[in-house]
Amino acid sequence: MDVRGKKIFVGLSGGVDSAVSAALLQQSGAQVTGVFIKGWYPPGMPCTWAEERRDAMRVAARLKIPFYTLDASAEYKKGVIDYLIAEYRAGRTPNPDVMCNRDVKFGAFYRYAKAQGADAIATGHYRSGEKDQSYFLWAVKGEVLQETIFPVGDFDKSKVRMLAEDFDLPVADKKDSQGICFLGAISVEEFLKSEFGVVPGKAVDEQGHVVGEHDGVLLSTIGQRVSFRNMTKTGPWFVLAKDIVRNELTVGKTRLPQQTKNNRDIRFSDPNWIEKSEQVTDAQYRYRGPRLKGHVEGDHFVSEEPIPEISSPGQSIVFYKNDELVGGGIIAL
Repeated sequence: MDVRGKKIFVGLSGGVDSAVSAALLQQSGAQVTGVFIKGWYPPGMPCTWAEERRDAMRVAARLKIPFYTLDASAEYKKGVIDYLIAEYRAGRTPNPDVMCNRDVKFGAFYRYAKAQGADAIATGHYRSGEKDQSYFLWAVKGEVLQETIFPVGDFDKSKVRMLAEDFDLPVADKKDSQGICFLGAISVEEFLKSEFGVVPGKAVDEQGHVVGEHDGVLLSTIGQRVSFRNMTKTGPWFVLAKDIVRNELTVGKTRLPQQTKNNRDIRFSDPNWIEKSEQVTDAQYRYRGPRLKGHVEGDHFVSEEPIPEISSPGQSIVFYKNDELVGGGIIAL
């Protein structure tokens, strides 16, 4: 897209990626507006959103661009927080980053920008390389992606850092954010314990032998590496199955149960297709996980090779045509 003279709203998170994105667009002749998106934050739990907003404002001031704050707390609470809690309660493995992109960054923010007369929106997402974030974009509507610019999408982090210094941005040396803001310094486990409480239960191996005691079956996800109290056998241990009724975990020494070692099939639901499903050549079922060669048959992905790890219900399976995002879905049992 030729951005000269175009009105582009950039999601300024307070980090270096979005800051460089705004600077590059301004350098290319776009009319840039910065927007900080405020989410929902649990009462009593610390979060750095006010500091992030301050850094976003500093970037906007350095670039001399308009700056606004979008209150997307309602969309965030419903689309991310309520979803995350419901998925854990059902025993599935949620992917809140996917839903945050769909409902907040490319939902509420996109609608806000278009209502203000924007020609397009821009974010600091990466689409290739070591920090490729395309895995988290599969649920975004194709028409929204068509009106989204990713200025640093094909860069590596070192180049973005260098550009931040060249533009003399106030966040040039800022560390990358680690995870979802609403948790702040609180771990996911601590947040879940505040919702579900601690309910001790047994962890058994694939032969049914007790190997330790956990704090609650709802606090773990399929494929997660876990540790236990009162361990009777040494690990490492990975969650293979969850029995919510009995509050019992089945664990193994690898992420793949013995009986599924030759599995080549992953079923999925709720697909979002950016291109036709017939275009699929590869799939990825875990962020930074392996890319599998294969094809889609209805609501199944069929891999050319045995799947090396267990696929967790509730997680995302993301489809590519070579390296181009095609769509995705939610892994089903």
